[in-house]
Amino acid sequence: MRYLTAGESHGPQLTTIIEGMPAGLPISNQDINEQLARRQKGHGRGRRMQIEKDQAFIASGIRHGYTLGSPIALVVENDDWKHWTKIMGSDAISEEESEQIKRKITRPRPGHADLNGGIKYGHRDLRNVLERSSARETTVRVAAGALAKSLLDQLGIKVASHVLEIGGIKAEPKSYETIEQLQQVTEESPVRCFDSKVEQQMMDAIDDAKKKGDSIGGIVEVIVEGMPAGVGSYVHYDRKLDAKLAAAIVSINAFKGAEIGIGFEAAHRFGSEVHDEIAWNEEEGYYRKTNRLGGFEGGMTTGMPIVVRGVMKPIPTLYKPLKSVDIDTKEVFEASVERSDSCAVPAAAVVAEAVVAWELAAAIVEQFPSDRFDQLKDYIEEYRKEIKEF
Repeated sequence: MRYLTAGESHGPQLTTIIEGMPAGLPISNQDINEQLARRQKGHGRGRRMQIEKDQAFIASGIRHGYTLGSPIALVVENDDWKHWTKIMGSDAISEEESEQIKRKITRPRPGHADLNGGIKYGHRDLRNVLERSSARETTVRVAAGALAKSLLDQLGIKVASHVLEIGGIKAEPKSYETIEQLQQVTEESPVRCFDSKVEQQMMDAIDDAKKKGDSIGGIVEVIVEGMPAGVGSYVHYDRKLDAKLAAAIVSINAFKGAEIGIGFEAAHRFGSEVHDEIAWNEEEGYYRKTNRLGGFEGGMTTGMPIVVRGVMKPIPTLYKPLKSVDIDTKEVFEASVERSDSCAVPAAAVVAEAVVAWELAAAIVEQFPSDRFDQLKDYIEEYRKEIKEF
């Protein structure tokens, strides 16, 4: 199962084509649009969220509410396109018209793909780079993730995300009774945080950064319950599922690190304080007494909840910009400012949820017979019985 995305930040639309989704999976347009709306929420978002009200159009692969097994095409139109038709249009323009376009960018912004992308592809107008490297592309990644979440949900696998830290303000570890409770509380939080005591502190930190023309980052966590044991593989490095999740997290714009379970904390503990003892009972079968390894051993799921965290750096587009060098004149300038957020950590948690869901769904489809969803569902149920009796 795979997908590709296409589109520029200020182009006419964003598109994703998804291949390998089993036939017969119930999907509604509302399922997708609810996830897109979640991505646009969160304290600290910029004016772009007021302009764009993201809605997905299903162009192929789904009929009468069910997947067909053929490629699925999803389209999200950019409402702001009407203001960018000349600047971002695909038709050739004259040299005179090119001179009239005032939004040519020759000053790369520190922390962005601008300069490196310009060097790689030979672009003298860095808008050719920033339009595609923009986090706007995560819109259709969330749309693809919505399909993956629907597949997992139908298999009894629940995915949720929340914010652990913003700008140095840390949430206190709090237990939740069910993953549904975690979802409900974080959906109502402006910063997607389960600890209500630090919500206002996080919002104050975001507001303070905005007043200073600065930005702040944070840490998000994705939790998955219901994944059966043994998904993934130990036999090759590129089939280890925890490695795929780490790669997916770091592939999100502005993410610079990932950890699973206690992650980097393991470096400070003894082995007896890191590994999870194995137990068994008739009701559950095999389980771990703790979950420090975050649901993985040997690149495979253990059946315990999957816990993945990602660190998001502060967004590099600043209203108090850093110094840069004009690629045409080589003169020092303050970097150009594009419309941006002061903090996108709450929204990034939704994106992280989507990419994790995609990797888990793809792993299941790869490992089990999956042409038809009803057969996949039956096979997973039988597999769970086998695990319990192993």
